[in-house]
Amino acid sequence: MFNTIITLVRGRSHDAAQALSDANALSILRQQLRDAAMGVEAARRAVAVVMAYAERERKSLPRITAQLADLEARALAALGKGREDLAAEAAAAIAQLEAERATVETALATYDIEIARLRDEVSMAETRLRELQRGLQLADAAQKSQSVRGVVSRPVTASLTEAEATLARLQQRQFHAEATAAAVTELSAGLSAEAISARLAAAGCGPALKPDAAAVLARLKERSA
Repeated sequence: MFNTIITLVRGRSHDAAQALSDANALSILRQQLRDAAMGVEAARRAVAVVMAYAERERKSLPRITAQLADLEARALAALGKGREDLAAEAAAAIAQLEAERATVETALATYDIEIARLRDEVSMAETRLRELQRGLQLADAAQKSQSVRGVVSRPVTASLTEAEATLARLQQRQFHAEATAAAVTELSAGLSAEAISARLAAAGCGPALKPDAAAVLARLKERSA
Protein backbone atom coordinates (compact mmCIF):
# COMPACT_ATOMS: atom_id res chain seq x y z
CA MET A 1 0.00 0.00 0.00
CA PHE A 2 2.81 2.38 0.89
CA ASN A 3 4.52 1.73 -2.45
CA THR A 4 1.24 2.42 -4.23
CA ILE A 5 0.91 5.77 -2.46
CA ILE A 6 4.49 6.68 -3.32
CA THR A 7 3.88 5.73 -6.95
CA LEU A 8 0.68 7.81 -6.99
CA VAL A 9 2.47 10.84 -5.55
CA ARG A 10 5.27 10.48 -8.07
CA GLY A 11 2.75 10.11 -10.89
CA ARG A 12 0.83 13.21 -9.86
CA SER A 13 4.05 15.17 -9.47
CA HIS A 14 5.09 14.14 -12.96
CA ASP A 15 1.67 15.06 -14.37
CA ALA A 16 1.78 18.44 -12.63
CA ALA A 17 5.28 19.11 -13.91
CA GLN A 18 4.26 18.08 -17.42
CA ALA A 19 1.17 20.29 -17.28
CA LEU A 20 3.27 23.22 -16.09
CA SER A 21 5.78 22.58 -18.86
CA ASP A 22 3.04 22.39 -21.50
CA ALA A 23 1.38 25.57 -20.24
CA ASN A 24 4.66 27.45 -20.45
CA ALA A 25 6.13 25.71 -23.49
CA LEU A 26 6.79 28.93 -25.43
CA SER A 27 8.55 30.62 -22.52
CA ILE A 28 10.65 27.50 -21.95
CA LEU A 29 11.49 27.30 -25.67
CA ARG A 30 12.53 30.96 -25.75
CA GLN A 31 14.91 30.44 -22.84
CA GLN A 32 16.28 27.24 -24.34
CA LEU A 33 16.98 29.08 -27.60
CA ARG A 34 18.67 31.91 -25.72
CA ASP A 35 20.88 29.32 -23.99
CA ALA A 36 21.55 27.63 -27.33
CA ALA A 37 22.45 30.97 -28.95
CA MET A 38 24.91 31.65 -26.13
CA GLY A 39 26.38 28.19 -26.64
CA VAL A 40 26.78 28.76 -30.37
CA GLU A 41 28.48 32.09 -29.72
CA ALA A 42 30.84 30.44 -27.24
CA ALA A 43 31.64 27.77 -29.87
CA ARG A 44 32.42 30.49 -32.40
CA ARG A 45 34.84 32.09 -29.96
CA ALA A 46 36.45 28.70 -29.29
CA VAL A 47 37.01 28.20 -33.03
CA ALA A 48 38.49 31.70 -33.27
CA VAL A 49 40.90 30.91 -30.40
CA VAL A 50 42.02 27.67 -32.04
CA MET A 51 42.50 29.48 -35.35
CA ALA A 52 44.61 32.13 -33.59
CA TYR A 53 46.83 29.42 -32.08
CA ALA A 54 47.21 27.78 -35.47
CA GLU A 55 48.08 31.08 -37.12
CA ARG A 56 50.72 31.78 -34.51
CA GLU A 57 52.30 28.38 -35.10
CA ARG A 58 52.07 28.83 -38.86
CA LYS A 59 53.93 32.14 -38.66
CA SER A 60 56.78 30.48 -36.76
CA LEU A 61 57.59 28.16 -39.66
CA PRO A 62 59.27 30.81 -41.87
CA ARG A 63 61.42 31.87 -38.91
CA ILE A 64 62.52 28.27 -38.22
CA THR A 65 63.19 27.66 -41.91
CA ALA A 66 65.33 30.81 -42.17
CA GLN A 67 67.30 29.88 -39.05
CA LEU A 68 67.90 26.39 -40.39
CA ALA A 69 69.18 27.70 -43.70
CA ASP A 70 71.46 30.18 -41.94
CA LEU A 71 72.90 27.57 -39.54
CA GLU A 72 73.45 25.02 -42.28
CA ALA A 73 75.36 27.58 -44.35
CA ARG A 74 77.49 28.57 -41.39
CA ALA A 75 78.11 24.94 -40.41
CA LEU A 76 79.35 24.20 -43.92
CA ALA A 77 81.60 27.24 -43.73
CA ALA A 78 82.99 26.09 -40.39
CA LEU A 79 83.73 22.67 -41.81
CA GLY A 80 85.46 24.33 -44.76
CA LYS A 81 87.75 26.12 -42.35
CA GLY A 82 88.41 23.00 -40.30
CA ARG A 83 86.40 24.20 -37.34
CA GLU A 84 84.57 20.98 -36.64
CA ASP A 85 83.84 22.13 -33.09
CA LEU A 86 81.79 25.06 -34.38
CA ALA A 87 80.16 22.83 -36.98
CA ALA A 88 79.14 20.42 -34.19
CA GLU A 89 77.49 23.25 -32.25
CA ALA A 90 75.66 24.30 -35.39
CA ALA A 91 74.56 20.72 -35.99
CA ALA A 92 73.09 20.52 -32.46
CA ALA A 93 71.18 23.76 -33.01
CA ILE A 94 69.99 22.50 -36.39
CA ALA A 95 68.72 19.28 -34.78
CA GLN A 96 66.73 21.28 -32.23
CA LEU A 97 65.24 23.51 -34.89
CA GLU A 98 64.29 20.53 -37.04
CA ALA A 99 62.56 18.95 -34.02
CA GLU A 100 60.79 22.23 -33.35
CA ARG A 101 59.70 22.44 -36.98
CA ALA A 102 58.37 18.88 -36.87
CA THR A 103 56.41 19.71 -33.69
CA VAL A 104 54.97 22.85 -35.29
CA GLU A 105 53.95 20.96 -38.42
CA THR A 106 52.27 18.25 -36.33
CA ALA A 107 50.48 20.90 -34.28
CA LEU A 108 49.32 22.66 -37.44
CA ALA A 109 47.94 19.42 -38.86
CA THR A 110 46.09 18.81 -35.59
CA TYR A 111 44.80 22.38 -35.53
CA ASP A 112 43.58 22.13 -39.11
CA ILE A 113 41.65 18.94 -38.36
CA GLU A 114 40.21 20.42 -35.16
CA ILE A 115 39.29 23.70 -36.85
CA ALA A 116 37.49 21.87 -39.66
CA ARG A 117 35.58 19.74 -37.16
CA LEU A 118 34.65 22.72 -34.99
CA ARG A 119 33.54 24.72 -38.01
CA ASP A 120 31.28 21.88 -39.12
CA GLU A 121 29.80 21.60 -35.65
CA VAL A 122 29.25 25.36 -35.36
CA SER A 123 27.71 25.49 -38.84
CA MET A 124 25.35 22.65 -37.99
CA ALA A 125 24.46 24.25 -34.66
CA GLU A 126 23.78 27.59 -36.37
CA THR A 127 21.51 25.90 -38.92
CA ARG A 128 19.56 24.09 -36.20
CA LEU A 129 19.33 27.29 -34.17
CA ARG A 130 17.92 29.22 -37.12
CA GLU A 131 15.37 26.49 -37.78
CA LEU A 132 14.33 26.49 -34.13
CA GLN A 133 14.06 30.28 -34.13
CA ARG A 134 11.80 30.13 -37.18
CA GLY A 135 9.77 27.42 -35.47
CA LEU A 136 9.48 29.62 -32.37
CA GLN A 137 8.24 32.52 -34.49
CA LEU A 138 5.62 30.29 -36.12
CA ALA A 139 4.54 28.82 -32.78
CA ASP A 140 4.34 32.29 -31.24
CA ALA A 141 2.28 33.58 -34.16
CA ALA A 142 -0.02 30.55 -33.99
CA GLN A 143 -0.58 31.01 -30.26
CA LYS A 144 -1.36 34.71 -30.70
CA SER A 145 -3.74 33.88 -33.53
CA GLN A 146 -5.48 31.26 -31.41
CA SER A 147 -5.77 33.67 -28.49
CA VAL A 148 -7.25 36.41 -30.68
CA ARG A 149 -9.56 33.92 -32.39
CA GLY A 150 -10.75 32.69 -29.01
CA VAL A 151 -11.37 36.20 -27.71
CA VAL A 152 -13.24 37.19 -30.88
CA SER A 153 -15.11 34.00 -31.74
CA ARG A 154 -16.64 33.28 -28.33
CA PRO A 155 -18.54 36.58 -27.90
CA VAL A 156 -19.35 36.79 -31.61
CA THR A 157 -20.70 33.24 -31.67
CA ALA A 158 -22.68 33.85 -28.50
CA SER A 159 -24.12 37.10 -29.86
CA LEU A 160 -25.07 35.48 -33.16
CA THR A 161 -26.73 32.55 -31.38
CA GLU A 162 -28.69 34.90 -29.16
CA ALA A 163 -29.70 37.04 -32.15
CA GLU A 164 -30.87 33.97 -34.06
CA ALA A 165 -32.95 32.83 -31.09
CA THR A 166 -34.47 36.31 -30.71
CA LEU A 167 -35.33 36.45 -34.42
CA ALA A 168 -36.92 33.00 -34.24
CA ARG A 169 -39.08 34.03 -31.27
CA LEU A 170 -40.06 37.28 -33.02
CA GLN A 171 -40.99 35.48 -36.22
CA GLN A 172 -42.99 32.92 -34.24
CA ARG A 173 -44.92 35.66 -32.42
CA GLN A 174 -45.55 37.50 -35.69
CA PHE A 175 -46.79 34.34 -37.38
CA HIS A 176 -49.06 33.55 -34.42
CA ALA A 177 -50.41 37.11 -34.39
CA GLU A 178 -51.10 37.01 -38.13
CA ALA A 179 -52.79 33.62 -37.88
CA THR A 180 -54.91 34.80 -34.95
CA ALA A 181 -55.91 37.95 -36.79
CA ALA A 182 -56.87 35.95 -39.88
CA ALA A 183 -58.95 33.54 -37.79
CA VAL A 184 -60.71 36.38 -35.99
CA THR A 185 -61.45 38.07 -39.30
CA GLU A 186 -62.83 34.86 -40.78
CA LEU A 187 -64.85 34.15 -37.66
CA SER A 188 -66.17 37.67 -37.51
CA ALA A 189 -67.16 37.56 -41.16
CA GLY A 190 -68.97 34.25 -40.65
CA LEU A 191 -70.80 35.38 -37.56
CA SER A 192 -71.84 38.61 -39.22
CA ALA A 193 -73.31 36.80 -42.25
CA GLU A 194 -75.22 34.33 -40.08
CA ALA A 195 -76.63 37.09 -37.93
CA ILE A 196 -77.84 39.06 -40.95
CA SER A 197 -79.40 35.94 -42.53
CA ALA A 198 -81.19 35.15 -39.27
CA ARG A 199 -82.61 38.68 -39.01
CA LEU A 200 -83.72 38.55 -42.66
CA ALA A 201 -85.42 35.15 -42.18
CA ALA A 202 -87.16 36.36 -39.03
CA ALA A 203 -88.53 39.30 -41.02
CA GLY A 204 -90.03 36.90 -43.57
CA CYS A 205 -87.42 37.58 -46.20
CA GLY A 206 -86.77 34.22 -47.68
CA PRO A 207 -87.23 30.77 -46.18
CA ALA A 208 -86.77 30.19 -42.52
CA LEU A 209 -83.30 29.10 -41.53
CA LYS A 210 -84.62 26.76 -38.91
CA PRO A 211 -87.86 24.74 -39.06
CA ASP A 212 -90.37 25.56 -36.26
CA ALA A 213 -93.06 23.39 -34.66
CA ALA A 214 -95.99 25.02 -36.51
CA ALA A 215 -94.37 24.41 -39.89
CA VAL A 216 -93.64 20.80 -39.01
CA LEU A 217 -97.28 20.22 -37.80
CA ALA A 218 -98.70 21.78 -40.99
CA ARG A 219 -96.49 19.55 -43.12
CA LEU A 220 -97.61 16.46 -41.24
CA LYS A 221 -101.35 17.37 -41.67
CA GLU A 222 -100.87 17.76 -45.39
CA ARG A 223 -99.30 14.30 -45.62
CA SER A 224 -102.08 12.70 -43.57
CA ALA A 225 -104.96 14.26 -45.60
